[in-house]
Order: sequence, then structure tokens, then C-alpha cells
Amino acid sequence: MDQISKIYVKTHFQLGEDLTVFNWFKIYFIENDGMAWGTKLSDILPFMSDRTAKVSLTVFRIFAIMGIGYWLYDTIVKHRSKILALALVFIFAGALGNIIDSVFYGIAFNDSVGQIAAFFPHEGGYEALLHGKVVDMLYLPIWQGDLPSWVPVYGGKQFNFFEPVFNIADVAISIGFCILIFFNKKAFPKKEENA
Repeated sequence: MDQISKIYVKTHFQLGEDLTVFNWFKIYFIENDGMAWGTKLSDILPFMSDRTAKVSLTVFRIFAIMGIGYWLYDTIVKHRSKILALALVFIFAGALGNIIDSVFYGIAFNDSVGQIAAFFPHEGGYEALLHGKVVDMLYLPIWQGDLPSWVPVYGGKQFNFFEPVFNIADVAISIGFCILIFFNKKAFPKKEENA
């Protein structure tokens, strides 16, 4: 579902274009070149160039998903908690969905700025292998307005809830982490000690 939705949006929307589904839900096409909320590794490590930071982040993600995949495999083979396996399936699937974008979308699509991107265009993609941008499109502007002045820090300022734009892979990762948080004792049961 994740890749189908991303390919559809990439080949039917220009960057920045949106479609209102409900007043609280929009399909809003943006591309994320970094981590969560568009943070780049080069923002954290200013001595690193944007291109080096992008490749480093993508390679890290590949190793991370290999680790998650091994953990999932080990959990299933050793008949560990089904709750843990379910959480890892969601996290693995979501991470894989976003890694596909980071690794391949730069060569698979041309640019979406001012045009609708083509899938495997004759002139080539918008970037090199490992330099792709993650496609985000789910936007939930549930509430927008000025907060009362008595609210700490943000009082009297414009506030949007929920502002981040995300994708189905991000939803899967979030579900996996929520399962681990809320069902922690079932996911990681303590072995009973024999007396």
C-alpha cells in the first residue's frame, strides 16, 4: 500500500500540490530529504556535506533494517512473543517502504518541481542511487488557530494540530512502536525462574 500510494502521488501530483479529502484530511505532496520532520544529518553534524549526510543516512537505514529483519527472523524462529513479532513486522515494513524511496526514487523518477514526475524517464532520474527523497502525502490539519495567551510557550501564537506530513510507511512504524510501548510486558515477557 505504501509504495502504491507513493508512486501514484509522485506520478499524479506536482510537488506542493494538495487535494482536500475532508476539511481535516488532505493529500499534500511533499518530499523529505532527511529524517523525521525533514531534519538532515548535516543539520546535526555541520561539518558534513548534504550529499555525504544523505548517503550516510541511507546506508545507516539499510543496516538498521537488516538488524530489524534479523530480530524479526530470530523472534519467529525461536517462537518468542507473537506481540513482539507483530510489532517488528510493522516496523520492518514501514522502514523498508521508506528505504525504497531513499535508495531508488532518485533514479526511478524525474523531478516533481513544476511538473508531474515520470516513472523511469528517458532522460534519467532527478538524483543518483542512494540520494532519493521520501514521498510524504498524508496531512491532517485537524485544528488551526490562535492559542489562548495563558498557554505556556505557545500562548497567543498560531498553532496547527497536526502539522507533520507523513506516509503509510510512517504509520506502520508508529503502529509498531505503539504496540511495543503499550504491550511491553507481553512483547518482552520475563522468564519464570524455577525454584
